[in-house]
Amino acid sequence: MASIAVCPGSFDPVTRGHLDIITRGTKVFDQVIVAVLNNRTKEPLFSVEERVHLLEETTKDLPNVTIDSFHGLLIDYVRQKNANAIIKGLRAVSDFEYELQMASINRKLDEEVETFFMMTNNKYSYLSSSIVKEIAKYQAPVGDLVPPTVEEALRQKYSSSN
Repeated sequence: MASIAVCPGSFDPVTRGHLDIITRGTKVFDQVIVAVLNNRTKEPLFSVEERVHLLEETTKDLPNVTIDSFHGLLIDYVRQKNANAIIKGLRAVSDFEYELQMASINRKLDEEVETFFMMTNNKYSYLSSSIVKEIAKYQAPVGDLVPPTVEEALRQKYSSSN
């Protein structure tokens, strides 16, 4: 049986830290589905369609990665895709507490789905989409934090809002 993992997140925008986790996931699982969460309670900078497009652009060299979006419960989406694993990246202890709760409830909802935690590469341990957006808002360079496609999208987004 092929191992299929879902790597969920808001990816608003995708960072080099996200890409590190996705790339490392492709070495462990036969297929990785990167699933953009459509969270209607948040006001994202990029639409779901824009985030999917940016992920498609930045992962196009990874043949066993597909990009999708979902809303609702993650475990329902995982079942729908016949996946047997969830990949989550952890930056710090504070991430672990929240992710442990999510993994536990997902396990309660479906014992067949395992959650795998990957420690973020140390050079990305401070990195978050929120930090990237804050820096980009002030036109500061973010090229070492995000891929060039994302840097350009941020530049366009913030230049049109000023």
